[in-house]
Amino acid sequence: MPESREPRKQQVFSITSAAESQTQDRVRREKRYAFSMLVRTVCFLGGVVLVMQPMPWAVIGWLMFVGAIFLPYVAVIFANAGVRKKGDGPSPFGPEPGKQIEGPRSTPLDHG
Repeated sequence: MPESREPRKQQVFSITSAAESQTQDRVRREKRYAFSMLVRTVCFLGGVVLVMQPMPWAVIGWLMFVGAIFLPYVAVIFANAGVRKKGDGPSPFGPEPGKQIEGPRSTPLDHG
């Protein structure tokens, strides 16, 4: 018996609706973290220079040290913020909510 070869209906998704790849996401987060660490280094070096200066500048130097202390925590938070956007493609975990097959509906004639 010959098999009938009917074309399958496949759902096509636009590439623009795909989620960002893990590689691109990682590179973006690494750049954001590296920039934050650059700012931390500038704060630390500025603090070293300004603490040695007369009073108004010394206060700014101490504030820069405080910034250099807390910037690693802030850098990690910002680097991981908004990690990935959800694409419009299908869920790899099964059917999307609202698109499941519903059971039979009862009508007034079924109860009578």
